[in-house]
Amino acid sequence: MYFLIIGVFALLGMVVSNRLKSKFKQYAKVPMTNGLSGAEVAAKMLHHYGIGDVKIVQGQGFLSDHYNPTTKTVSLSPEVYQGRNVSAAAVASHECGHAVQHAEAYTWLTFRSKMVPIVQFSAKAQSFLFIPILMFGGLGAGAGGGILMQILIATFLVTTVFAVVTLPVEFDASKRALNWLDHSGVASGIQHEGAKDALWWAAMTYVVSALSSIAVLLYFLLQSRD
Repeated sequence: MYFLIIGVFALLGMVVSNRLKSKFKQYAKVPMTNGLSGAEVAAKMLHHYGIGDVKIVQGQGFLSDHYNPTTKTVSLSPEVYQGRNVSAAAVASHECGHAVQHAEAYTWLTFRSKMVPIVQFSAKAQSFLFIPILMFGGLGAGAGGGILMQILIATFLVTTVFAVVTLPVEFDASKRALNWLDHSGVASGIQHEGAKDALWWAAMTYVVSALSSIAVLLYFLLQSRD
């Protein structure tokens, strides 16, 4: 049953991921009428919010865009950094949305950042716990109630909370991005609708991840009661 759950959500995640890539490529063909690149959109948004201590850099890898609150860096993939299209504008403004959250001490982002160390520890612990649990009774009644199973559940609880907390952080960043794109006039009309569509599918990847974590956690909880 565990592998069935993992398989179902892996397939769902693949479908959503492919849809996101398809949307990105679709709107990458829609040029920005103002001719701004993703890097220029990011700089413009940060300037609007009076944020001058965040660096905008070009990273590596397709859709590897992210904001690092520790180094205060918005890292944009080459396609986004250099792109002068709706997809680039949407992604760049979304990542700057995280920078704005950081500057305004957005509660969920602050909480999520504080969880990172324990989440990293929990993820590593899970990889070590699976083998002994499988060896001593598998994931069924033999392991249920055991100390290893209880520790495994605790680690999954941590990673699940992290996945759920990520949802408001991502949705809020997209909301900030879309509001700014519209009110600033950087992207309006069809361009704004394209950015909204692309960011919605990006958010769905996080929804699938959270649902997967919840399903696995519930499974282990039920197993521990056997």
